[in-house]
Formats: sequence, C-alpha cells, structure tokens
Amino acid sequence: MLTASPTYVTQRNGQDANAETLAPLAFAGHAHFTAMQVRDRKIRGLDLHLDRLRTASMQMYGRALPDERIRAYLRSAIAAGPADLSLTATVYSPSGEFVVAGPDIEPEVLIRTSPAATGPAGPLSLATFDYERPLPNVKHVGEVAKTHYLRAAVAQGFDDAAFVDRHGRLSEASIWNLVFWDGEAVVWPIADMLIGTTMGIVRRQLDRLGVAQRDQEMRLADLSGLAGAAVMNSWTPGVAVSDIGPIALPQAPIFMQALQSAHKAELQHTP
Repeated sequence: MLTASPTYVTQRNGQDANAETLAPLAFAGHAHFTAMQVRDRKIRGLDLHLDRLRTASMQMYGRALPDERIRAYLRSAIAAGPADLSLTATVYSPSGEFVVAGPDIEPEVLIRTSPAATGPAGPLSLATFDYERPLPNVKHVGEVAKTHYLRAAVAQGFDDAAFVDRHGRLSEASIWNLVFWDGEAVVWPIADMLIGTTMGIVRRQLDRLGVAQRDQEMRLADLSGLAGAAVMNSWTPGVAVSDIGPIALPQAPIFMQALQSAHKAELQHTP
C-alpha cells in the first residue's frame, strides 16, 4: 500500500511562504536563528530557544517579538508536518541589510522544517584553526568561515574543525559546542562562544543528576591530561571526539553516557 510522503514546510510569520515572499531573503545575511529537534511534536529546552531568539533580536534589532507569537509560529509549522522533524526558526528584519533600521521596525520569522536528524555516529577527529566568530554569543546566519574550515579540515584528513581564539583557547567547533571529561568532572571551555541550547540542557540536567562540572580555559597543551572529549549541538547531546589537532583523546563511555542521560532527563514541551 502506498503511503503519503511526510510534509515539510517553509513558513513566514506563520503562513506558507512562496517564491515572492522568499525572494527578498534569498541573499540576506543579517539574521539570527535557532535550530531544534522536534519529537512527538514536542521540544526539549523550549525556554532556551525562546530566550536565544529574544536576546539576539534585542541585540541585533533593538526589539524582540513576544514569546507567545514565536510559539504560535512554531505550532503552525510543527502541525503541518510529521511528529518527528528538524526545525529552524530564523528571525530577520524586513528593512534588510546595509541600512540603519530603527527599533520601530518589527522583526519577522521564517521557519523551515525537514527530516529529523541525529548527527554522526563518531568518533570525530577535529583539525584546529585560528578563528573567532563575530558576535560570538549570537547564532547568526551567513557564517562562511564555518563551511570553509570544515572543508579545509576534511582536506587535511580530519572530520571537522575546532576553533582556537587569539588567547590560544579552544572555543567551539564548526557547528558544535565542545565539552571535555577529566575522569571525574565534565569540563566546559571558557572562551567567547555561542552557548548552545543543548549545552544549556545538559548543564542544568547534570546539576540535577549530581554530576560534577567545572569551567576551564582549554588549550591544546591541556588536552593530553584529559580522559575524553565530545561535541554537541541540536542534533545530539554528544558525539565522541578521538583527536583534536595532534592530540589523541581516549574513549570515555561513562562520560558519553552522562551526556546522554542528562539530555534524556530534560522534559519535552509543546510550544
């Protein structure tokens, strides 16, 4: 028996988008977004996603849409597709780029859904590059460097890229947060970087589960004393890392299980 293919949508301000409404955005780059995995039409860390959009909008545009309106747009897109999917919500200013826009211009929202994702199995090897993202605390679009360094890493025989700042500190990877394990505690790197929503979920649930955590500036010289490392993003709370630059890292099943358990402990919420 034939079954209908899942329906995925692109919606602008809660309505199906067409070529006319999308054309002005095709080359736009002054926008920010959040990405999430929807399961059973529910979202983990919904409060973190809403906070990310609100905070970034205030920083970039001087005003933010009410959370309830964002939630309504999320509900519309989720209702139009299968119960499990990936969702990206992008906020932009209709005034466009390369102009000064006053705070009276209200941001708009573009939402796209696609098949559910879980990320690579790993372990991943990461090449290191000297790079710092502009506006590191904002998840903004148009980041050509991420793809550039990812491809450069693969050309060198690695799987992905990790970034080192001007102080020699490891900050984040191409589309990932970095996290480490010293054998007793989960170690989060200190640097100017994007605080991921999955990172926020894992941190608060590790606290609830009583798993030790600490923050530390991490340099390549510090890696040889570690017991494990991983990357995380909206796809997954943890993919093991086998190498960062020339430093090999041991596998750490206890560490990986702690990350997975923390993520599963987070309740899912309906927008």
